[in-house]
Order: sequence, then C-alpha cells, then structure tokens
Amino acid sequence: MLTRRSQALPETGDSLFLLVTKILPMVNLIVPVFDEIAYQGVPDIRVIVYRGVPAMAMLRLPTRASDGKANLHRGGVGVGIDLSTGTTLAGIQKNHYIEKHPETGHSLRDRQIPHWQTILNMAAKLGDKTEFGYLGVDIVLDQQKGSLLLEINARPGLAIQIANQQGLIGRLKAIDHALPKLSGIPEKIAFAQEAFAVEASSINVLSDLYK
Repeated sequence: MLTRRSQALPETGDSLFLLVTKILPMVNLIVPVFDEIAYQGVPDIRVIVYRGVPAMAMLRLPTRASDGKANLHRGGVGVGIDLSTGTTLAGIQKNHYIEKHPETGHSLRDRQIPHWQTILNMAAKLGDKTEFGYLGVDIVLDQQKGSLLLEINARPGLAIQIANQQGLIGRLKAIDHALPKLSGIPEKIAFAQEAFAVEASSINVLSDLYK
C-alpha cells in the first residue's frame, strides 16, 4: 500500500499545510516498537512547537474505533510523552484515560520513542523557520529512514493537553520568559527538556523562572 503527500503551501486562514512530497511504502512505517500498541494503521508523533521551542508532545495510535487511523476524533488513542526522555505516559481515548491499548491490551506507559532527539530537532527547526509562532509538527517513523515529516498543522487540537495531564499555558509563558536567553535550536531543545520534564524537578525549574 502506498501513500502520497503533495506540497500545499498555506493561504490566509488555512489550518494545515503538507511538506512531505515523496511516496512512502506504508509497510516501512510500521516500526516494531509500536507493534504491541497499534491496531493495523500507522502511529504518528505530534510535537507542539511555540516560537521554535518544543512545548508538548504525544504519540497518536490507531484503533479499531478509528478504523486503523491515528485520529483522536475518530477514536484513536493519544499518549502523552515526557519531553525530557521521549518515554510515553498515560493514554487517552474519547476523553477517558486508559493505561492499555483497547485492542492489544498492552501497556501504553514507559515506551521509548525511537530517534527522540532527532524528532525534537526536526520540530524545533521547522518551528523556527515558519511564519507560525505556534504549530503542531506531525512525524512518522520509518524502519530504514528513521523520522520523517508527515505534516505541519497551524491549528493543532488541544487534546494533547489531556494526554499529558497538563495545560499548555504555563509552558508557553515559561518559553516567553526564557526565550531571550536561548540563542539557538540546541539551547531551545535543552531548555524544553529540562523545564518540561515529567520528574518533580521540573516543578522547581518552572518556579525558578518566575522568581
């Protein structure tokens, strides 16, 4: 099975534009690490980027209810991701928290996302170069080629906050506060991974920002 993504630049008011222009064999996008927690279709990873800084991320998983598509509105599963480590947190399906995939029965937690640093680097660079201050970068993983850009969404949904059990406003304010001190992509990523880590230490980092 093949899928084609063609280029379409945004017009005023458009919420979405696609950047992947190559034809990708879908079979290569089924990464073994997701075998236990995906139903038929291809998972993807969404990273929210604000002013070039990764702010939040989630893994989107296909289910029977979503007809094998990684679409949360159709019944797919969203799983929060710890920005610091790239490991998965709890899942959400139709606004209800879940610990296991509804079809496979396997735990959604503590799964290591492959190529995590590359994913953050891709997302941050795209956020830094586009005209949008706030956007969602969707990435798929290929067994041979690693992380590949799927699409960029100028108006990403807010379910990612529920999946991470945390609101975005606090993180966006922290980024606004820290941005003048961040001179490049590596510093922006390092800040995000330290400030927004799931560990309790992240609370202290955020508190220090507002002293």
